[in-house]
Amino acid sequence: MPKPTFTATVLQVVPELDTGGVEQTVVDISEAIIAAGGRSMVATKGGRLEERLLKKGATVIHMPVHSKNPFVQWQNKSTLRRLIRAEKVDIVHVRSRAPAMAAIGAAKAEGIRSVATYAGIYNAKSGLKRWYNSQMTRADMIIANSDFTRAHILETYAGLSPDKVISIPRGIDMKRFDPEAFDVRKIMKMEESWGVLSGDGRIRFLLAGRLTKWKGQALIVEAANMLRHEDIDNFLIIMVGDDQGRSEYTKTLKDSIHKYGLEERIKLVGHCDDMPSAYSACHFALAPSLEPEAFGRTAVEPQAMQRPPLAANHGATVETVLPGETGWLVKPGDAHAWADAMKAAITLPEEDRFEMGHQGREHVREQYSLPLMCQRTLDIYRSLLT
Repeated sequence: MPKPTFTATVLQVVPELDTGGVEQTVVDISEAIIAAGGRSMVATKGGRLEERLLKKGATVIHMPVHSKNPFVQWQNKSTLRRLIRAEKVDIVHVRSRAPAMAAIGAAKAEGIRSVATYAGIYNAKSGLKRWYNSQMTRADMIIANSDFTRAHILETYAGLSPDKVISIPRGIDMKRFDPEAFDVRKIMKMEESWGVLSGDGRIRFLLAGRLTKWKGQALIVEAANMLRHEDIDNFLIIMVGDDQGRSEYTKTLKDSIHKYGLEERIKLVGHCDDMPSAYSACHFALAPSLEPEAFGRTAVEPQAMQRPPLAANHGATVETVLPGETGWLVKPGDAHAWADAMKAAITLPEEDRFEMGHQGREHVREQYSLPLMCQRTLDIYRSLLT
């Protein structure tokens, strides 16, 4: 048995454990802590990923850390202080603004170190919102999930030392996102649930992300309509994700799809638990966000699966996609530009697509692999304990 290399107890604090990049990273880091010989605890409301945490040996503590109610967070601070003492926690790692004041405050009160991860770009239009956002900067160390996010933090909070803000991009599990490990039966079952015929010869694009305006689904509907007007119809767009209660936006999308007669070209298929199979079933990925992504895993995961992405040319995707080598960077919000990029993908020779996919996977392996993210994060923990 390998000798433990990390023996501390880390308490991660995250509002919920449903699907999402933040939640997945909590699970990934938890597994890394345990694999290195440490102890992982997670304070959270709970959610879909809780069972996976428990199976890997983590301890989950249910708390209303998702609440934005100041009184609830004041109670959370007291509860977290007791938990830190009782479980001999060494580091608190908070991953959201809502519980930051309670979690970082509890860590400071108990004399232990704290880490905060910025997984988004938190803009402020008022003094109160700026104060709310700034609670994350009270941690001893701040992890930004991209260079883009790090630059935003340092620009927003001019008094922060650059040495206190470290960029650690989100890691992709190369074993899970393995293009050689696909299961034909899973893919066929998925295609059936999508209402799609296997091997129909069309070029498929996967747009993964919750159904919300800023993710750009409506933009792609417009671009698809433009392609149809150019008599280009050898394509199928699969939009994966649920609307999380945004039913009006979903209705708007469906109405546009119907108006343009694109029902056989665009499918809204809802939530997907098996993204590797979803990417395997398609040829390209779309990441058309209207606002800059702090990281944008939907532009990185497909590269790991050798599926070139077409991504908006802003935010962290400028870092993660190499235009002309691993995918395309497209003008944000410009339907004509997206139609042109999709046309280029549709007409790309198969051997060129395969080469682009190969380069994409190597790019992710070198820069965005899960072991690299976990090692860098554990190194941050170790530096705080020395």
